[in-house]
Formats: sequence, C-alpha cells, structure tokens
Amino acid sequence: MRWQTIYEARWILLILVGLLVLSTWASFWLVGVWALLICYTFYFFRDPVRTIPPGENLVVAAADGVVADITPSIFEGEVTKQDMQRLGIFLSVFDVHTNRAPLAGKIIYRQHHLGKYLDARHPDATTLNEYVTWGLEHARTTLVMRQITGAIARRIVPWKNAGDIVEKGQHFGMIRFGSRTEIYLPLDATLLVKIGDRVKSGSSPVARLAE
Repeated sequence: MRWQTIYEARWILLILVGLLVLSTWASFWLVGVWALLICYTFYFFRDPVRTIPPGENLVVAAADGVVADITPSIFEGEVTKQDMQRLGIFLSVFDVHTNRAPLAGKIIYRQHHLGKYLDARHPDATTLNEYVTWGLEHARTTLVMRQITGAIARRIVPWKNAGDIVEKGQHFGMIRFGSRTEIYLPLDATLLVKIGDRVKSGSSPVARLAE
C-alpha cells in the first residue's frame, strides 16, 4: 500500500466507515455490505511494487489493463502537432489505477480538458470525455500520454507538474475507477504488444524507440 495512492481514498473510506458505524445500530446485514465496500476500496487503491525493465529506448505501459486499440497513424495536435501511433489501454474497475511514466524524461506539458463521461470503451470517449494530456520529453523523442475518464471514473488525479523530471516507471497520476489511458508514440517506434494483450504499468514493455 502506498500512502500517496491511499490518500486519494480518504473521503470514500471516511464515509464508508461512518455508514458502517451507524449500521451497527440498525442491521448486521448492512454492516457486512459496508465492510465489503471498505475492503474493495483498499483493493482498488492498491499500488503494488513493480520491476522496471532497463533500456533507454524501451517504452513501458503507462497503465494496467488491456490493450483496447492500436492506431498506426493519427494526428496528435495538442503537444507534438504531428502524426503518431496511438496505443489505447482500457482499465476495468478491478485494475490498478495508478499511471506511470513510459520513459524517463521531463514533463513539458500538462493540460486538463473538461468533457463528458461516456463509457471508456465507447469509440467517442477518447475525444469527448474529460481528460488530461501530458507531454514527456525524452532524450530522443517526445511522448504524449492521455488520462481519460469513463462512465464510473469521474476524477483524474495528477501528481506531477510541467517541468518535473521523472524516471521510467515513476508515478505521475491516477484515475479513480474504470477508465482509459493512451500513449502516443513516434511512427518509427516498434510496437511490442497487440490488441487484447494485458499489460502492467511500469513493468510491461509496449514499444521500442528506433535507434
């Protein structure tokens, strides 16, 4: 358990504990319900230690989940303003929801955009939902990461700011409950995953930059 992560659950846990205490005067069945929800909250906000694979050009997953889609070429107009590869990862409510830097580098951009709360698997979620865009300047290229809300996930939590230096696999934020995370890669990067693959943030290689 990591304090910065579990801290984001403080109000949820406080409310659930309060409801559990009140339920002791009314129904033991309700006590069991609130106790299960408290256990699930600790489970959701878990943040396991990850082994970060070495290699300056090896890109790791920014989120836990399933590779939902791969777009070989799409115009990224917010940070790089050029065509890039897009790798979309869908996070269910049972996945770890902390996000980690795919490469070491400097955060050069962070912007929060308001939007809708469509299901993260909806084809329009990537453009219509609320999201935060990150620009990460690596020694050889610039990557773009996007944290996108879902129908249940309504809160994106950034832990870094523009100007911060991050190591590969270091936490930069989290999304509360089911959601989507995207990585935009240069066109000459070699993808190491395919649609349907399950990945873990910080430890699963997803691409390799060109030499």
